[in-house]
Amino acid sequence: MAGQETHHVLETPTFDKPVKLLIVVSPYYKDIADNLLAGARAECDKADATCEVVEVPGALEIPPAIRIAHRQSNFDGFVALGCIIRGETTHYDTVCNDSSHGLMLLGLDGANIGNGILTVENRTQAVVRADPKDQNKGGGAAAAALHLIALQRKYGAQSKGIGFKPTPETILIAGDTEGPKTA
Repeated sequence: MAGQETHHVLETPTFDKPVKLLIVVSPYYKDIADNLLAGARAECDKADATCEVVEVPGALEIPPAIRIAHRQSNFDGFVALGCIIRGETTHYDTVCNDSSHGLMLLGLDGANIGNGILTVENRTQAVVRADPKDQNKGGGAAAAALHLIALQRKYGAQSKGIGFKPTPETILIAGDTEGPKTA
């Protein structure tokens, strides 16, 4: 059982420039969402990051909301928070798979996302995982986003000098057969 496991937790990264996170939460199970949100906010506070919260109806709306913000705003990262509890139909599988897949695609497209959407068999599992004093999955999701931001800043600032960068002397004019011109 996961509750009995011990896990290594990375230290919260530090930043020399401000960090701005968007937390997208589905309050479908309000008490669980509130605990996830409390954990995420506490992790943001530890990193001196500012965070904005937006609510969406359910877990399926979380990836589209993050995509909108990723394309149209200036957030450094995103935290996805929600809870999917198995029911009597296959809808559980659809919501779990589609929300997770949507977040992964956004992450591979460059969005720094911490996934705190719980996928559980029952309410008891959700309560334990959401509790900031227990498994604190909301805090873990915020930490994941912060670590990705730190990684992006580390490697985004480096330049290896590899690749082609045209200089004014080497610019060819379309249709020109005489070769490079001096600009």
